[in-house]
Amino acid sequence: MSQKKKLVIKVTAGADAPERCSQAFTVAAVAVASGIEVSLWLTGESAWFALPGRAAEFELPHAAPLPDLLESVLAGGTLTLCTQCAARRGIEQRDTLEGVRIAGAQVFVSEIMADGVQALVY
Repeated sequence: MSQKKKLVIKVTAGADAPERCSQAFTVAAVAVASGIEVSLWLTGESAWFALPGRAAEFELPHAAPLPDLLESVLAGGTLTLCTQCAARRGIEQRDTLEGVRIAGAQVFVSEIMADGVQALVY
């Protein structure tokens, strides 16, 4: 019996590098839609997208709307906000969208080192 593969994506960019950010969310949403187990990590400037309404402020021509991609990931995958990134921005668990967890490097490392996992960093 083959083990179901998991995709762990770390997005390090937000509005500061919109194409890289959009690519990460797009790949995550497509993977979720394809039935792949997805864990998307928000780090760096993408940390802001863990907050309600922030994804709606993101604009990139010819790209899927970030709120739609975010909703897809939240509905079918795991969305994690980096502990240190949240702390540096004054973001607390109560501030985040429903379904967002805050976790650190130890959890990330355990996810990416598991069997059958593909990790991508954008």
